[in-house]
Amino acid sequence: MNTPIKITLVEPSIIVRSGILVILKQLNTLHIEVFEADDVMQLKNSIGWQSPDVLMIDTASVGRLALQQIKKEANGSLKYVALQNSLTDQNALTDYDEVISLYDSIEQIKAKLTNMLQEPESDKRHESLSVREKEVMVCVIKGMTNKQIADTLCISAHTVITHRRNISAKLQIHSTAGLTIYAIVNKLVALDDVKSLVSDDTLSLQGN
Repeated sequence: MNTPIKITLVEPSIIVRSGILVILKQLNTLHIEVFEADDVMQLKNSIGWQSPDVLMIDTASVGRLALQQIKKEANGSLKYVALQNSLTDQNALTDYDEVISLYDSIEQIKAKLTNMLQEPESDKRHESLSVREKEVMVCVIKGMTNKQIADTLCISAHTVITHRRNISAKLQIHSTAGLTIYAIVNKLVALDDVKSLVSDDTLSLQGN
């Protein structure tokens, strides 16, 4: 990997943090840049300018509610790695893309990071989408009409239609349901947002 992998390490213990930094530096086949944060507040203050690819988090220092808030505000492509120790709440681990035990070997850590960051070719199709096309796709998933999308994004309805055609051609997906599944899998839209839309539609139908 030629492009640096930016990792923000959130760990309050200087001893544990220093040990992890030493291990990450030994993963010489991965080009890694590491930022450090002592707690959630420091993380929130720095995540914007750091623009990390991975958050490596001590689960005890970042609770589930704080993690969900971070996910809502952060880039959808950001990966989350839990640092597991003997006191880790096992239920909290389901919120993460990968789990690294403090007892893992260097090779195990390297394998986990590599596998997590390596996307299958079939999942890289969204990289060909422009920023505007992604915005249009999210609006489509939200059930907005072409006119509503045009008004929201300050573009013409004709441009919206053109973007929708390009999205279908690039992804080879021709239904809203298919786009929704694709967007969730590739973290272009949050699952909670889609759930809320489904709930709203259900309430609307019940009201009719």
